[in-house]
Amino acid sequence: MGKIKEIAIRGKIRAPMELIKAANVDIKTGIDGDIRGGTLKRQVTLLAAEAWRAVCQDLQVELPWTVRRANILIEGIELPQTSGYRIEIGEILLEVTRQTDPCSRMDEQHMGLTRTLMPDWRGGVCCNVIQGGKIAIGDNVSLVT
Repeated sequence: MGKIKEIAIRGKIRAPMELIKAANVDIKTGIDGDIRGGTLKRQVTLLAAEAWRAVCQDLQVELPWTVRRANILIEGIELPQTSGYRIEIGEILLEVTRQTDPCSRMDEQHMGLTRTLMPDWRGGVCCNVIQGGKIAIGDNVSLVT
């Protein structure tokens, strides 16, 4: 079983990520306050801390995880490299829709980041909200079988 390590949102496109301790997650709007919450197949994005550490090691630089622009940093659980499975986080239930494809914005923040995120879905996963509720740092994260 994993845990939420950190949560981040952004209020508009290209805005800096804002760290928060807890959030409401809605089936229609994703994480309250996040611009991407209403986006089909990308309401919430998850990033595994272990994958992020591997990316930083490959780049030989320590970057804050928020450079990746994901919503939830999780630790202690490996995210399968496929879509269609579900993840329970605290009160909420998410369904993985796809890999979070790195965009050119990644190289704007650190050259080579786009390429380094591609292998093994290290850039995380995009999810739709199946069941909303509250989440907070420290909540349990588990794959639903």
